[in-house]
Amino acid sequence: MKQLVIASGKGGTGKTSIMASFAVLAEPLVLVDADVDAADLHLLLNPRVQHEEDFIGGIIARLDPERCTQCMECEGSCRYGALILKEGEDFRVDETACEGCGVCARVCPVEAIDILDNVNGRWFKSETDYGPMFHARLGIAEENSGKLVALLRQQAKEIAERDGHELIMVDGPPGIGCPVMASVTGADMIVFVAEPTISGRHDLGRVADLAAHFKIPAVAIINKCDINPDMARELREDCDGRGVEVIAEVPYDSDVTGAIVAARPLVEYSDGPASAAVKAAWESLAKKLA
Repeated sequence: MKQLVIASGKGGTGKTSIMASFAVLAEPLVLVDADVDAADLHLLLNPRVQHEEDFIGGIIARLDPERCTQCMECEGSCRYGALILKEGEDFRVDETACEGCGVCARVCPVEAIDILDNVNGRWFKSETDYGPMFHARLGIAEENSGKLVALLRQQAKEIAERDGHELIMVDGPPGIGCPVMASVTGADMIVFVAEPTISGRHDLGRVADLAAHFKIPAVAIINKCDINPDMARELREDCDGRGVEVIAEVPYDSDVTGAIVAARPLVEYSDGPASAAVKAAWESLAKKLA
C-alpha cells in the first residue's frame, strides 16, 4: 500500500483540482481531504456520507454560574486569561483562550468548574465513485488540526488494509505548518503543485525543504505554466537544483474553470490541453509508485 500526498505552498495553485482528476485516473483508491480548515475536495467528487462523528481534540473548562460564588480564585490562577467577569454578566470561561490545563478546577473551592471533552469539529467517512473518502470540518477558531488530519489518515489506512486498496491519496493543506506535517509524515511520495509566480517559487522551496527534512521523495507539477514563462523556467531550474523532477507543466485552460463550475473533475469534463497534461502527469506518477 502506497500513500501519495498532493501538496502546495499556498492555496489557489490548483492542487485540489489536480487531486480530483488523479482520483478518477487512479481508481479504486482511498481518498483523504486533509485540508480540514477549508476542505473543498467534496465539491468535485460529490461524496455520499456514510458515517460521521464528533472530533474530540482536547479538553476545556466549563463553569456553572449557579455554583459559582465569584470568589475569583480561578481568575488569579489562570495564566491564559480565560476566566472573565464583566459588569452585568455571569462569570464565564472564554473558550477561545482556555487551554484546558485544569488549574482553575483544582483551585475552585466550591467545585463550580468542570473539565470536559472539547468538540473541535466533525469528521466523515463517505463513498465516492472512485473509492471511500475521509474528510472533516474543523470548527471556527478551533485548534488541533494536525490531530484531526492524523485521525483521517489512520481511518483511511485501516479501510485500505481491510479492503485491499493499494493507494491512499491525500489532498494536503497548503503551507508547511502542523496539519501539513501530519499529512506528509510516513508518505511514500509528495507531489508539489506550484504556479509560476514569485510567491509560488518561494512556497515551492518551503515545501521542498519540508519533504527533504522528512526524507520523502518528491516531484513537481507547474500549473498554469504559460502565464509567466520566465518564472516557469526559474521554477524548473529550482527543481533541478533540488533534485525534484518536474513531471508535468499544465497550461492555462478555461476548461479548468468550467469543470469547477460543473463540480466535476477536469479529466471527466474536458479533453483539452490541461486535461491531457494532467493525464500525462498521472501516467508518470503511476510508474514511479509502482
